[in-house]
Amino acid sequence: MTIPNRDISTRRPDLARWLGSTNDITQQFLAFGGRPDVVSLAGGLPAAELYPIAAIQAATERALTRHGTAALEYGAVAGLQDLREHLAARISQETGGQFTAENVLVTTGSLQGLSLVGTVLLDEGDLVVAQSPTYLGALDAWRPRQPTYAKLDWTLPDPIPDDPFRRAKFVYTVPNYSNPTGILVSQESRAALLDKVVETGTWLVEDDPYQTIALDEPPGRSILALCAARARGPYAGPVIYLGTVSKSLVPGLRCGWVIAEPGMIQALALAKQASDMSSSMLTQAITLALLEDGFDRTHAQTTTATYRERRDVLCDEAALRLAEWFEWDKPVGGMFLWMRARNNAIDTDELYRFAVEKKVAFVPSSVFDFDGQDRFAMRLNFTRSHPDLIREGVRRLEAAVLKYLAAR
Repeated sequence: MTIPNRDISTRRPDLARWLGSTNDITQQFLAFGGRPDVVSLAGGLPAAELYPIAAIQAATERALTRHGTAALEYGAVAGLQDLREHLAARISQETGGQFTAENVLVTTGSLQGLSLVGTVLLDEGDLVVAQSPTYLGALDAWRPRQPTYAKLDWTLPDPIPDDPFRRAKFVYTVPNYSNPTGILVSQESRAALLDKVVETGTWLVEDDPYQTIALDEPPGRSILALCAARARGPYAGPVIYLGTVSKSLVPGLRCGWVIAEPGMIQALALAKQASDMSSSMLTQAITLALLEDGFDRTHAQTTTATYRERRDVLCDEAALRLAEWFEWDKPVGGMFLWMRARNNAIDTDELYRFAVEKKVAFVPSSVFDFDGQDRFAMRLNFTRSHPDLIREGVRRLEAAVLKYLAAR
């Protein structure tokens, strides 16, 4: 049979339309993190030198001894049963609610949980009420579903709009040391948000990756806990809670979880089986060994001391070099400093180009905005870099600002 000789430049079907609305900033700042000549204040990464290698090695031995070849197989879509039961018991203890393994889905990082929520709840054009500015990863996860957005702005005196809740498929918030702003949402505001969700009959997605990074103020009770306290019997509330070990232990385990009422867990598991069949049983078994020992909680005491020092270095150096053009609040937890240009005088999308020339990276505010219109702030990370490198990064950022202003 003769195979026709086709020109390799023959036109093929177009890529999906949603790809035209995405950005490559995440790929950029992850790439910058691997370049020794660039000071990256952009990523949301823990300090690699604090990764507990010895503890993970020991946990791996325990996991393989306990689970044997089962840890190396495909597993249940919903996750390792022992891990689900442990997480249910831990959440029950923390919240005072009644949770079982039927309330738990193990995911490949909490970002997969966000993606699955979009898969099971969103059709094209559906409305999401989300905190503004919001986590870039969530926007990316839902972008293929092409939703619309209404803003929940915790900085406003009355952040909770009325009508959008009645039309929304779900509400999304990061109340503990929010990404990107670092805000710690008050208990009163959390309760008011829960009241609105219950009143309007929508879902509430509570994303909680930074819970263990309490630098000055404890996180307080989760919205899930507030919801569970109102319930009688097994949990069946509207809050869909996402957790992870990526910030409390290491991101490489890629282990997260969703806590929700059983019907939602079943729907998410159905979507998950078409996504990855099952998350890694090995890393789930390792995670279980670490959580059973409570190692994530003791390890957090080491990391928070380091992160507190680095936050203070970033704030102090910025006060010396950037306060003429930017203002900020010192975050009481989390990983980020949110800096707003005074009087919206600096376009951080434009500043970003000058920063890259000076070999320093940050994340401009436009990527955290649903409409891409907020171009007057930037997110800086303080957890990843040594204090001396943070100081050098701020010096380079000052030089970038001066060059940007001179060029206008």
